[in-house]
Amino acid sequence: MEHYGWLSLLPPVLTVVLALLTKEVVFSLFTGVFVGYLIVNNWNPITALIGATDGIANSLNDSWNIRIVLFCALLGAFVGLMQATGAANAFGRWMASKVKSRVGTLIITWLFGIFIFIDDYFNSLTIGTVMRPVTDEQKISRAKLAYILDSTAAPVSVLAPISSWVVTIMSIIKSSDGFSKLGVSEFTFFIMLIPINLYAILAILMVLQTTLRKDFGPMYLSEERAIKGLGLYNEKYGQPTGEIKEGIVVKERAKAIDMILPILVLVGLAVIFFPITTYLGAIDGENIHNFKEAVQSMTLKDAFNNTDASKALFYASLFTIVFSSIYFMIRGLLTIQKVGESIIVGVKSMVPALVILTLAWTIGGVIKTPATEGGLGLSKFLAEVVTKGGFPIWALPVTVFLISAAISFSTGTSWGTFSIMIPITFPIAIALAEKTGASLMNTALVSIGAAIGGAIFGDHCSPISDTTILSSTGASCPHLEHVATQIPYAVFVMLVSAVGYLVAGIFDNVIAGLISALVVFFIAYEIVSRYWKPKEIK
Repeated sequence: MEHYGWLSLLPPVLTVVLALLTKEVVFSLFTGVFVGYLIVNNWNPITALIGATDGIANSLNDSWNIRIVLFCALLGAFVGLMQATGAANAFGRWMASKVKSRVGTLIITWLFGIFIFIDDYFNSLTIGTVMRPVTDEQKISRAKLAYILDSTAAPVSVLAPISSWVVTIMSIIKSSDGFSKLGVSEFTFFIMLIPINLYAILAILMVLQTTLRKDFGPMYLSEERAIKGLGLYNEKYGQPTGEIKEGIVVKERAKAIDMILPILVLVGLAVIFFPITTYLGAIDGENIHNFKEAVQSMTLKDAFNNTDASKALFYASLFTIVFSSIYFMIRGLLTIQKVGESIIVGVKSMVPALVILTLAWTIGGVIKTPATEGGLGLSKFLAEVVTKGGFPIWALPVTVFLISAAISFSTGTSWGTFSIMIPITFPIAIALAEKTGASLMNTALVSIGAAIGGAIFGDHCSPISDTTILSSTGASCPHLEHVATQIPYAVFVMLVSAVGYLVAGIFDNVIAGLISALVVFFIAYEIVSRYWKPKEIK
């Protein structure tokens, strides 16, 4: 027996239902893990609990996984250092000094959001605190500022090749059943996913569109109030959620370069370590004896394609922490004691994400492992069902996208949605492609891109999403006003993305999906912005 049939669906379905009802992802994921081991242990709760704890330990016993955990922790430490130096505030002051117009301020805020791609929390709080005085002076509504913060948090983090989001997605993809059939590294696959991550791309583009063109819906009213001097926020939604001061430091000694340089070092080192780790791994002592021979044994392209992303990112983050600590002490921005304190604070901030990631690995392991090896064999069961049931392959991407969007909006988390949807989607996509003769790579890219895009939708706009709340806080905007003004924009982008995924599924082509989504986006925006005219404010 390779699977438990319909029973193997119980853990992921239960996880989704509990997440929707409780809004608590950690509890839901652990329950799913426990139930999975309960099934494979003949419903014995004692051995199931032992199996669940062993499963969690085993997921961290993998060298790839533990390096991802360490990378995320070090990334948190890096953010902690950046917060403590006042460098982010200095960078914001420098950028703000370059523009004096309303549109220019909006564009700078947008660019600032794109530049701070390392962490979505850091993005929302830092940019909000730095740019709020500037946007207030230009009579830009707090709702518009909160929208920009939110739209350049998760959507940017999921597109950047170096972030905690990326390694999370890569780790789940790498362990998904069927991925090995594609013949590429998880990092290469992620890079190929970028053009079909339609929701993230369009959400970022939507900010620029509403800046250069015009707003519509509730956001139009908030902006009109601010421009006419009637208030930077609408009191009918309540009072602002407050200004974030904790962790945001202002130091006159800090300069813009103090933020730019460490980020450039992190990106540069990552690019360097991607091929280097491949070359080092090729030295076997028999055919290849040293680094020079390793370099000569393969092209740079092959070195990038075959890289171990966990090693490259871990090494890059470690070297960057060392560089940044020494640099900030030399600059007089931090003492050695403050460096240690900042690193600890930063690592602590990553603990919730690391718990979710570990549980995601664990539930993914128990549901995908064949029954003959102690798992549920869900991947094989789903592959059998969809291939025998005649499910149309062209409908898979848009179906996955809408389901992921519903889950993420209801739970407010993208990471939890990644952990649920990617392991389920991957084997289905591969099985359908093999049955129909479609391209394995194209089908996998479009389907997984849809799962990720749907997950970002909820993280972006759900009222209970942490980044939505932090964006309200960073902008000092009433939370309900932020939600009310942002949702029409997010839903607009979601519907356009759905069209793109439908086209991509029909043509089994990433570029077809991207181009169709962009065309529909610009046409639909002109129609909606022209006919959705709220009542004028007097």
